[in-house]
Amino acid sequence: MTAQVTELFKNIWDNYLEVTPSAEKIHNILGSGSDVINDHVAYRTFNHEKVNIEKLSQHLIALGYKECGEYHFEAKKLYAKHFEHENTELPKVFISQLLTEEFSEEAQAIMNKVVDAIDPALVATPEFLFSGKTWDISYEEYKTLLAESEYAAWLSAWGYRANHFTVSINHLANYTDIVAVNDSLKDSGFELNASGGEVKGNEEVKLEQSSTIADKHAVEFSDQTVEIPSCFYEFAKRYPLDCGNLYTGFVAASADKIFESTNAAA
Repeated sequence: MTAQVTELFKNIWDNYLEVTPSAEKIHNILGSGSDVINDHVAYRTFNHEKVNIEKLSQHLIALGYKECGEYHFEAKKLYAKHFEHENTELPKVFISQLLTEEFSEEAQAIMNKVVDAIDPALVATPEFLFSGKTWDISYEEYKTLLAESEYAAWLSAWGYRANHFTVSINHLANYTDIVAVNDSLKDSGFELNASGGEVKGNEEVKLEQSSTIADKHAVEFSDQTVEIPSCFYEFAKRYPLDCGNLYTGFVAASADKIFESTNAAA
């Protein structure tokens, strides 16, 4: 079972690297061998029964993952859950979905067009988690979505791939502090997401997070090819609970700001 999970995440990672080349450079900056452990992977989807959280998470549950928490993001019109495996060395998975009914009819029509074009047979396979964009959308349609929801626009352009991976600072050999990680990245020329401050969260909430601003990568829209924000890399430091175990959940107020790492205006 662990071998299957490892293979799945290797495919997800390779797919992510195709449009996020900075991630490999960051590995080399922070890592000293095998100490770059992935804390969690994040996905975006629509709350359509064809592709909702349940559809994506079925592939994780089949490999031993369990649902462990839920989160609400009212301003961004999102709902999310996170999943964990009993093997704590395997990454947690954070899946959010857009509440599509809360958007304009024009935006909903574009989102429905995207979902309608997805092959249900693909959704039923683990390959769906690294399938990317399997539909056509115009740059004008992308911009229409962008005006209402960066999240929806990103998903329509990039499809089903990891929105970000996350380095576990707790496992790094040469770093114990998130500020030191951030400083190393900035010294190497990387721009960090400063929304809500470069460090989101604190020891009191048991989780500190930071992230890069997403790479830019070309997308082939149906009418033209345009370079837009792709994916980003996150960094997380977890603190122990009273029982001594590290906190494994997420902090909605921090995650809300992390979402902004892919903002087109960033």
